[in-house]
Amino acid sequence: MSIRILLADDHKIVREGLRAFLEKQPDMEVIEEAQDGLSTVRLAKKLQPDIVIVDVGMPDLNGIEATRQIVAETKGVRVIGLSRH
Repeated sequence: MSIRILLADDHKIVREGLRAFLEKQPDMEVIEEAQDGLSTVRLAKKLQPDIVIVDVGMPDLNGIEATRQIVAETKGVRVIGLSRH
C-alpha cells in the first residue's frame, strides 16, 4: 500500500522536483498538487491523503493557516511544512 501525498507549493519547479523525488520511492504516490492555500485545504478534504507537504508561504491562504484548517477538518492527515526561510 502506497503512502498518498498531496504536494502544495506556489512554485511549480519545487513541486516538480519534490514529485520526481517522491515518486522514485516504491511506497509513495503523489496524488495531487496545489499551488495555493485554499486549493490545498479543498484538496485535502476531498482526497484524504496520508500526508500533505505544504509550503509555509503561499498565496490566498498561507501554509500555516492551511495546516490549521486541514488538521481541524481532515481526520488522520499528517502535515509536513516546508520553508526556504
